[in-house]
Amino acid sequence: MSNSKNKAASYAIIGFGKIGQALAKAFARNGIKVSVATTRDPESFAPDAAAIGSGIIPTTLAEAVKADVIFLAVRFESHPDVAKVLQTWQEKTIVDVTNAYGVPIEKMGGLPSARFVAQSFTGGKLVKGFNHLGAAILDQDPAVHGGRRVVFLASDDDGAAAEIGALAENLGFAPVKLGGLSEGGLLVQAHGNSWGKLIFQDLVKFD
Repeated sequence: MSNSKNKAASYAIIGFGKIGQALAKAFARNGIKVSVATTRDPESFAPDAAAIGSGIIPTTLAEAVKADVIFLAVRFESHPDVAKVLQTWQEKTIVDVTNAYGVPIEKMGGLPSARFVAQSFTGGKLVKGFNHLGAAILDQDPAVHGGRRVVFLASDDDGAAAEIGALAENLGFAPVKLGGLSEGGLLVQAHGNSWGKLIFQDLVKFD
C-alpha cells in the first residue's frame, strides 16, 4: 500500500469478454481510467474499448500488470498464464472475478477456488469479488430503485478488502464483506457442478 498513499491507484482489467467489458463500463460510467488487456494484440479489441469510453485503455498484458489493482476476468483455467507474467505480485491487489465452473474440486487440491488462484499470484493480495453476478446484470448501472447493487468481497487481507470496498463504492456498488477466502469465499464460489449460496443473488442495498 506504500505507493497508493502518494498517488491514485492504477487499475487494469485482464480479460475482455462479457465480464471484462461489464467491469470496464462501470469504470467508464464513473470516469475512472482503467487499462484493459488480453493475450491478444491490443489493436484487436481497441474498437470495443473505444466504444465503452475514452478512459478504457487497450494495452498489452505486460503493460497491464504494472497496475496497482488488477481485475482477473479471464476463464478460470487461464489464471496461471496471467500469473506467469510477473515473478512476484508484491504491492499488488488481485481481484479474482473468475468462476471455476466445471473444474473438479480434486484439480484444486480440495481448496476453495479463490485460495487456489491466490497460490499462483505469489506475494499478491487477493480479493474474491464481483464474480457472483452474471455479465448481463454486472453490465447494468448499479443504481437500482434508489439503492445500490451489492457486490460481495472476501479476502484474507483486511487492507486489500478495504481498498477494493472503497473502489466498489466509487464504481457505484454497495460492497458487503464476507470475511476470509476460506469462509466468505465459499459463499461466492463455483466449482465443479456446485456453487455457493450467494452466487447469482442479485441484491440491492438501501442506505
